[in-house]
Amino acid sequence: MGLLTIIKKQKLKDREIRCLILGLDNSGKSTIVNGLLPESEKCNSITPTVGFQIHSIVVESAQDGKTYKVNLWDIGGQRTLRPFWDNYFDKTDVLLWCVDIASSLRFDESFNELRELVMQDRDRIGYQCKLVVAINKIDLVEQADLEHYAHDIEQKIEHILHHGQSVGESSIGHYVLCSGKTGAGIENLAQMIVDRE
Repeated sequence: MGLLTIIKKQKLKDREIRCLILGLDNSGKSTIVNGLLPESEKCNSITPTVGFQIHSIVVESAQDGKTYKVNLWDIGGQRTLRPFWDNYFDKTDVLLWCVDIASSLRFDESFNELRELVMQDRDRIGYQCKLVVAINKIDLVEQADLEHYAHDIEQKIEHILHHGQSVGESSIGHYVLCSGKTGAGIENLAQMIVDRE
């Protein structure tokens, strides 16, 4: 293998992003993934993920104009699978945490699971691994409730990221209001995944 081939392969590898998608069961992870897929690969019916699924998409960054290959690791959110989430973090660039905004009764459960991940991987999430929070199912919530819930979610997650840790400015969450079902906010979500900040 020649030097130019090695350089070319490294450049392509530098534009490959591994995105780990986690959240409680029924938070819409697989529906969001389906929304990110090209039309030719979309499914008509979504079933709960048992274990994990991997999909790859290509996203052109509005920030730098480069094209990125994004490997989406959709991991099941059932309670029996959550103890294994930590096994999937190796070489992860982005953690996409999904919250079902229409299920306010499960907010605390979602925040507790994210808190556990942050405590286990405090040197990774927010530093080596960017955190993007998909506030999903906005199509099921009234506008007034949407703003209130979204603000509440952002505050609680920022508290989780900063509570009890001496973290720097790089440990922040990025938030996207979206609906995997209608497609609202999905392009913004794709851009947030590939943006290098």
